[in-house]
Amino acid sequence: MSLADVSNHRGLATDFVVGFGNDAEVFKFPIPVLGGVNAEMIFGDLQESQSRDGFRIFEQDGLLIGAINEVARADLAGQTYRLYQRLLGLVGGRRLVRVWNYVPGINAPDATGLEHYRAFCRGRSLAFEELLGKDFREHLPAASAVGGIDGRLAVIFAATQAEPAHVENPEQVPAYEYPLEHGPRAPSFARATQVAEAGRRYVFVSGTAAIKGHATMAVGDLHGQIACTLDNLRMISIACDLGERLGEGAGWQRHFKVYLRHASDYEAAAKALEDTLFSAGDRVTWLHSDICRSALLIEIEATLVASM
Repeated sequence: MSLADVSNHRGLATDFVVGFGNDAEVFKFPIPVLGGVNAEMIFGDLQESQSRDGFRIFEQDGLLIGAINEVARADLAGQTYRLYQRLLGLVGGRRLVRVWNYVPGINAPDATGLEHYRAFCRGRSLAFEELLGKDFREHLPAASAVGGIDGRLAVIFAATQAEPAHVENPEQVPAYEYPLEHGPRAPSFARATQVAEAGRRYVFVSGTAAIKGHATMAVGDLHGQIACTLDNLRMISIACDLGERLGEGAGWQRHFKVYLRHASDYEAAAKALEDTLFSAGDRVTWLHSDICRSALLIEIEATLVASM
């Protein structure tokens, strides 16, 4: 894929759009789209059903998608805890396979001085433990959490009736086992989740960045972080039995989102990933967004879809 295919005009302040099924615009996020496509349409043929507990709900066969976007409150940990209680109640007997989280001011402190991301992680983890029990870590799905709409907390989840397989990167400490230096409760997600549902195979690769073990690598070095991130994507690809390049050339529809902390890094990052990650036919969205750790400059997530 050429750089021209990946990019729009530099600094284009287009809203990022997420849609499901026949509704091409469920959410419109005022997150600047730096390049690529500005709409994510991973799930097709979904029908919207009655909203429940503040979530818009979409269903098709065993697939359940929910989306919520609410005003963030001062007690972000408590708000996240209650939101995830409702989310897990909606999932019911299904299995959670992917969650996208957009956390306002993700690196800013709350009223107690706790970083918003760490407050979010605390509320999320407590809800998982309460609803799923002490062994909740076995059921954690792929997920991402990045900076989102100012003043709003947005969450999108996917759940299936089919049993998923959750996958870890052997060169990274599982996020749910991070030590206390990363916050009072560890992040609650798997590095990737695979599942077959509704006639399709899905591989959800969580937001991936320059972390080895549990340490941030190449601080202040964009190209060093890109190299480390690509290596982590290679490792999780192998762990998912997709070869070293995330199933490239094997009939997968590949969707990528790349989050950049600094918009000025777009051209250098796009050039670096042009031949090392992307290929013809990939859908790529470049977003200007803060990332869960303030020292991280880039994060990449992927969703692979194939017909069965």
